[in-house]
Amino acid sequence: MARLHYPISISRGVRRFYAARGTATNVGGAIDACERLDIEVAPIMVAAAQPSGTIAREAYDTMKDEILLGLGAEDSIDGIYLDLHGAGVVDGIPDLEGDLVSSIRRLVGEELPLTASFDLHGNITQAMADGLNGVFACHQYPHIDMHLRAAEAIDLIVEMLRDEFRPSLHVETVPMLMPTTTTFFGSGMEMLEKVLTEEAPDEIIDVSWFHGFPYTDIPHVGSHVCVTSRGDRSGAVAVARRVAADLWDRRESFVVTSLSAKEAVARAQAAKSRPVVINENSDNCGGGAPGDGTHLLRAMLEAKLENACFGFIVDPEVASIAHGAGVGETISISLGGKYDDLHGEPLVLDAYVKSLHDGRLTMQAMGKGSRINYGQMARLVAGGMDIIVASNRSQTFDPEPFLAVGIDVTRMDYVALKSSNHFRAGFGELAGTIITADPPGLMTHRIEGFPREHASGLMWPIDEKADYSPPLDQE
Repeated sequence: MARLHYPISISRGVRRFYAARGTATNVGGAIDACERLDIEVAPIMVAAAQPSGTIAREAYDTMKDEILLGLGAEDSIDGIYLDLHGAGVVDGIPDLEGDLVSSIRRLVGEELPLTASFDLHGNITQAMADGLNGVFACHQYPHIDMHLRAAEAIDLIVEMLRDEFRPSLHVETVPMLMPTTTTFFGSGMEMLEKVLTEEAPDEIIDVSWFHGFPYTDIPHVGSHVCVTSRGDRSGAVAVARRVAADLWDRRESFVVTSLSAKEAVARAQAAKSRPVVINENSDNCGGGAPGDGTHLLRAMLEAKLENACFGFIVDPEVASIAHGAGVGETISISLGGKYDDLHGEPLVLDAYVKSLHDGRLTMQAMGKGSRINYGQMARLVAGGMDIIVASNRSQTFDPEPFLAVGIDVTRMDYVALKSSNHFRAGFGELAGTIITADPPGLMTHRIEGFPREHASGLMWPIDEKADYSPPLDQE
């Protein structure tokens, strides 16, 4: 039985590690693959956080030291799997993953198989890839295939040990800041089809298209293609550059027309197919936004929408007031808008407390089977609308937060939520119409408005002079 070391980043505490078994998560996929292959797993450290700003150096050093100490304490190591994101930025270290991978590689040497799975929103560097033997970013956005990609990373370790070979990896970076783009339809789906076609030859183990995280200001920001190949590096370079050139040629097709909150509500009212799902892209906690923005909710209240619900605004203060008052009471509140002025002013409301919930749920679409905790939740009624308030920062992934407080979204005419694309896994089939609202916020599609001081060169769409034109026939 092989002994596979598994420093990962997904949940709180090693004691919860095996709770991920059978879930559609990176950890769940890796555990299931190890059990299928009769691999003994030795988890070292698990950690996670909602996306936010720069990571404190002390926090990162503590986690990295725990991983390195755990690896150094073991006598027998056959392989290492890392569950990473790809866009981590530490105070003084712009490439968290590159630093971590390099540190692990220096400790364990060059011969030990080391693979990793990633979120496709990573900003990936060649330095990171040089320390790994396999890179597997999720292909889909929403990320419904995380468990499948993790399993591929485990399978590659076994294949490397069995066949005694080491893959070649190459990262090709395209100078484009791509808006959040789903792969479920349109240009994102067409580009993914191109990527999967390039994976067809036996020599190519994986082609990972990293959309990148365009909101960060670091030297290696952009979109990236990482190829893992059984052959020499020249083959990986050729494939990566073909895909990158195709991505660059399609860049204009990824441009999104932003709708204000009022424009999105007007389109929702005109839509004939119900329910209409309105996603507030710009206040998506999954990209670091606060989740307490009021732009869309204010527009819905002003439009006096009927048979409408909003799920949810992050406001632990209001949730606590509702829980203290109890079901059936009317409370006077200042809702949302507490983090900053960008995402909207607070809403002063008198609200009826319809129902309460502890916020502990199980995900049913993306990450299916995994547990999530939204904290204290309250269903309030104000202005004729159902408004869900939660305590913990998160985007809305599926209808479970609505069901938890007694709302069947299939019976509603208007369903509003905060998410860029992950919600499509849970709402795509039940929505009659989907409309994206993009009012002011940290996750706006208007990425050209963010200042850039550290990018290594000109970036599209900020600068029309940005260019990508590599030689396609040589390294």
